[in-house]
Amino acid sequence: MIWLYLSLFAAVAASSQEAWVKKFFSHLSPYEMAAYPLIYSLPMFAITLPFIPVPKLDATFFWYFLVSIPLNAVAFVLHTKAIKISPLSLTIPYLAFTPAFMIFTGYVFLDEIPNTWGVLGIMIICLGSYVLNMVPGKWSPLSPLKAVFDETGAWMMLIAAFLYSFAAVIGKKCILHSSPLFSTVSFFAMFNLFFVLFLLRIRKIRLTTFMENPVGGVITGGLLFVHALLHGWAISLTKAAYMMSVKRISIVFGVIWGKVLFKEQNIAFRIGGTLMMLAGTLFITLLG
Repeated sequence: MIWLYLSLFAAVAASSQEAWVKKFFSHLSPYEMAAYPLIYSLPMFAITLPFIPVPKLDATFFWYFLVSIPLNAVAFVLHTKAIKISPLSLTIPYLAFTPAFMIFTGYVFLDEIPNTWGVLGIMIICLGSYVLNMVPGKWSPLSPLKAVFDETGAWMMLIAAFLYSFAAVIGKKCILHSSPLFSTVSFFAMFNLFFVLFLLRIRKIRLTTFMENPVGGVITGGLLFVHALLHGWAISLTKAAYMMSVKRISIVFGVIWGKVLFKEQNIAFRIGGTLMMLAGTLFITLLG
């Protein structure tokens, strides 16, 4: 059950990073918001990499490694834009759809098939995200679906969740053809470097911007560093869809952060939805 605890700690780190970025860097552009944790975590990954044993690598590792970089870049930008322009407690819950999508991507890329109870747990998690969009006095069976189109951040996050379902299984494919630590650290060292250089090249960011809050940058970079290591270790120990389902408990913490830090409204319905997601996670953990 080590994977369960690792996934839960990854969820705490992920939700804390998202809340921190929104709290202290939401005055910046989405690209600058996305770059802040990447720039400050890059030295952490770069310093760690030389101390990791290099496993035997094959062509499969390199091909999937190269594909994962642009895939994660697009998902990461959409993810950051979503939390910038829309309430945290309304956008983050759509990440719950990632493990549902992974029922199919996990089968295609990893030949992993959740059992009946696991699929049921994943579906309960998705249903919980549906409840999150209920608005008191205005609810109808179609209102959560309408919110996807009315709330820009919601549909952006839904697309990001779909892309993450591919990124997660491709990332595990890299792990299976190397090692959890080497794959995770080498990916983020390369991803952070090339993504930041790309943003500099197209003039979406300026390095001077990231000198304004170095302490906040180190904290958000450290959270990303811890999140990445925990994610890589956990997903190597169980089915990818199961790990991502448990990790999406970050949604619960995201809703709490939304209420505590940003005074977001309609929180009762959103907490109800997150509790359903928690129930789905327990289904996966105990029966899946």
